[in-house]
Amino acid sequence: MLGKTAGGIFWMFRYLERSENTARLVDAGFRIALTRSEAAEKEWESVIATAGVRDLYLRRHEAYQGATVVDFLLRDRSNPSSVLSIISAARDNARLVRTALTREVWEAVNECWMTLSEALSRPVRERDLPECLATIRQQSALVRGALHGTMLRNDIYDFARIGTFLERADNTARILDVKYYVLLPSLSLVGSSLDNVQWETILRSVSAHQAYRWVTKGDTNPRGIAHFLILDRRLPRSLAFCYAKICNNLGYLETDYGLRLPAHTMADACYQSIGNRSIDDIFDEGLHEFITAFIAENQALGAQIERDFRFYE
Repeated sequence: MLGKTAGGIFWMFRYLERSENTARLVDAGFRIALTRSEAAEKEWESVIATAGVRDLYLRRHEAYQGATVVDFLLRDRSNPSSVLSIISAARDNARLVRTALTREVWEAVNECWMTLSEALSRPVRERDLPECLATIRQQSALVRGALHGTMLRNDIYDFARIGTFLERADNTARILDVKYYVLLPSLSLVGSSLDNVQWETILRSVSAHQAYRWVTKGDTNPRGIAHFLILDRRLPRSLAFCYAKICNNLGYLETDYGLRLPAHTMADACYQSIGNRSIDDIFDEGLHEFITAFIAENQALGAQIERDFRFYE
């Protein structure tokens, strides 16, 4: 496959995953703002920080008001990470690699773009926000369903999956880091009712609240939640699950191309780094330090994949 085609597939699915992750972040912020109005501004600040657009936001706005944050993250074309911006970028990449996609995948992406362009053509009213966010998540899921149901399990599929799980791992890590270490006001509150609310917010941000309750029978505690989101290989958004899939799909590329590249070694090392630690080891090291190192390694892997497979040649 041409590197440019591989890059188009890779980024198309990164953008689709990012749109869903942004919707999940906004949904979590909205829930907290409704139930704890005194913490609303802090929650919206944490949402902006998690999305990685704090500097850009502050260049345009002075306060973290709910309606302003929502509009910036969903509709603002000056924000390259807004849902409207990245859905357009996903469709542009899909057009670039049209011949590598099945008709069903192309139609799902095009339908996603048309539906969300219409839904986000005007500011979203507070009463309509839950339905709008559900539509964003649903449209992303429809594209994934078309991918799984119609695409050959070849190198095209592998690059789609690698892009998806790199983006998903980054999102889960950022939520863990920002929600807990930025939003929690003081270490003196660890173990308090506020602390528990923060951890439940983390679960809701990755749509893992119900799954966690199934696994633990409702025992909410920081170590249990961190273990679930970092190490539990059953959870589709855990770091361990994401890296298992990244390594699998890179392994298929190694077999198909007959080449082992630096990206393979980097991915395997990161996966082993996650799997060889217990949650107690991670907390002893410092959750913030662990997550910071992971985010850097994940970004480095993405850049190495782009170099190894010559996305821009």
